Amino acid sequence: MELAGKRVVVVGLGRSGVAACSLLAARGARVVGTDQKSKDALGAAAGALEKMGVSLVLGDHERALEGADLIVVSPGVPSFAALEAADRAGVPIWGEVELAVRALRHPARVVAIGGTNGKSTTTSLVGALLQAHGLRTFTGGNLGEPLAEHADERFDVVVLEVSSFQMERVDTFHPVVSVLLNVTEDHLDRYPSFEAYAQAKGNAFLRQESSDVAVVPFGDPISDGQARRGRGRIVTFGAGGEIDVTRDAVIDRRRNIAFPRSAIRLQGGHNAQNVAAAIAAVGPFDIPDETVRRVLATFEGLPHRMALVGEHRGVRYYDDSKGTNVGASVTALRGLSEAKVVLIAGGRDKGGSYAPLVEALREKGRGLVVIGEASDAIASQVGSALPLRRARDMEDAVRFAMELATTGDAVLLSPACSSFDMFRDYKHRGDAFVLAVHALSGRPS
Repeated sequence: MELAGKRVVVVGLGRSGVAACSLLAARGARVVGTDQKSKDALGAAAGALEKMGVSLVLGDHERALEGADLIVVSPGVPSFAALEAADRAGVPIWGEVELAVRALRHPARVVAIGGTNGKSTTTSLVGALLQAHGLRTFTGGNLGEPLAEHADERFDVVVLEVSSFQMERVDTFHPVVSVLLNVTEDHLDRYPSFEAYAQAKGNAFLRQESSDVAVVPFGDPISDGQARRGRGRIVTFGAGGEIDVTRDAVIDRRRNIAFPRSAIRLQGGHNAQNVAAAIAAVGPFDIPDETVRRVLATFEGLPHRMALVGEHRGVRYYDDSKGTNVGASVTALRGLSEAKVVLIAGGRDKGGSYAPLVEALREKGRGLVVIGEASDAIASQVGSALPLRRARDMEDAVRFAMELATTGDAVLLSPACSSFDMFRDYKHRGDAFVLAVHALSGRPS
């Protein structure tokens, strides 16, 4: 679509929405930005948008959509009646990812990385591998850096973390490599069923051709089924896969090359899976083995994802605030080397079952501290399976966890819930945990 002169409505004015508005305005569109927040609540973003020439229609999406030639929907905005009516009327509706990829001044190969858990780490590692190989690489997407902010730049490869929300509105999106790390229950407060959630994840495969690559876990029928909606060549990772994961190594069986886990900076069973997926994803780019080894030996991962933040009285404290669903928290629990763990969990409930978390706690739990809106729901499913405390805030939670733990244990913040009941986002929550842990030993914040 030629954007110049078109009336384009951007729904949702968070970072990706603002980036979309900026891109559209620069391309000559008549941009309308709409959000349920007031102008005061939008803060500096409202003034910045108005300086770009964006017309703001706040608190009334339906009025904003009138006469739209194109609608761009931010990932955090669920569908609503007026949007569905516009869809039925034939108005094109894109997500920010669809807009940004279409708008690239210099077309580049796209690598898309999706999944319920592990996306950010794997996306960052794939970006690091490609950059080390000398390719001009954009790494972002759901990871926090909207591609729309960089649509005029020149890249060889665009590596995008893609969420289910971002894949709801794509109709030309065509990654040469598409990775689906896993699909477990999440966002059931937005989707009518697990199947609908998985279908959204799988939309990244739809336009793949036989020359493209689809990367999925070995022996995972859900991910495999989604990959087969496209025509990409399937490459498997994980125990038994083409990129195999054993107790001691990640092994590329295609070339019989082993990467010892002892030489990989990222530790833990879940990270071995992420490493295997990343190696599968960069296969088409012919990166030398020595380059891969060098990156694996130095890549540290990301904040708030299984990060060791301190040790106090023989107990190690881990920040996994990005563990925002049950599957992520179960993986984090089972991936710790410590035999027993005190878990801090809770936040805003996302509609799934906590039964898998209870099962993992029966195996590894020393105790559980619950926090936030989901406290009652988690506590009711845990019952009397292990000692449980209720915390009012993060300082309480860390203190209670310290009291429950014994020497040699771990305390793990992996909430299994979103953060929006008490915190701005998972980073804010993780930062609060780090501050509380440091306060135990009198360390400066």
